[in-house]
Amino acid sequence: MEKLHSANIINGKEVAANIRAGLKEEITVLKARGVTPGLTVVLVGENPASQVYVRNKGKASEEVGIRSNEHILPDSTTQEELLTLIAGLNASSDVHGILVQLPLPAHIDSEAVLEAISPAKDVDGFHPYNVGRLMIGKPTLQPCTPYGIMKLIETTGVDLSGKDAVIVGRSNIVGKPMAMMLLQMNATVTVCHSRTKDLAGKVRAADIVIAAVGRAEFVKGDWIKDGAVVIDVGINRASDGRLVGDVDFEGAAKRASFITPVPGGVGPMTIAMLLQNTVDAARKSAGL
Repeated sequence: MEKLHSANIINGKEVAANIRAGLKEEITVLKARGVTPGLTVVLVGENPASQVYVRNKGKASEEVGIRSNEHILPDSTTQEELLTLIAGLNASSDVHGILVQLPLPAHIDSEAVLEAISPAKDVDGFHPYNVGRLMIGKPTLQPCTPYGIMKLIETTGVDLSGKDAVIVGRSNIVGKPMAMMLLQMNATVTVCHSRTKDLAGKVRAADIVIAAVGRAEFVKGDWIKDGAVVIDVGINRASDGRLVGDVDFEGAAKRASFITPVPGGVGPMTIAMLLQNTVDAARKSAGL
């Protein structure tokens, strides 16, 4: 790992590439047994960022040998039409993973759509059944971003048992499932949010800091305890046009033992774990 000041940079691109290489081998074995993992991505509307994500997911799937299908639907699609499509995908034996790209247009109830996806094909890990399994410590398909973060922390060799972990952000996509995963590894977890008092003080006490708040360089370098592991989930456009995370990287890197860069940290891991979930779902559906 390259050095910057004192922190080791956690190279998410490299870790994700290793996961994808392992999946490629696994898929070759599955195909030899008559199982080709299939991922279907559904996009409603013309959100440019969502279009890029969908393209990237399709490309990454095909590179490892997952059969990738896309349903690109107009903004005018009704909730009923979308639910009918999902019911058909749930029933299709060729489809092992279903991913509905968020955000959905305002007239569609995202919660109803996510709950309509079969838990066995919910490769985003957002269905209440899969969230509940994670909560009781018996996870099946796990939310991709926190799952990827756990893999990144694993590469540092840091033992989480007994460590103080602070998560900044309480979203259902990152903050809450992240807390559950860290608890499974015997960390002591504090989840902070917009109403938290003395946020800086709480972060300063943390051995592990996970910033997922969606505000550019919100977590200051002098909030970081010496030797802490810093995972930056944010991706924001700074006023000067740079892509930055939720953490002041330069300042934090002077104190942290390990830190993820933005871009090239958490981002590549989210897609890698989506592919992992798809392969796991395919294996399970075939009883292998």
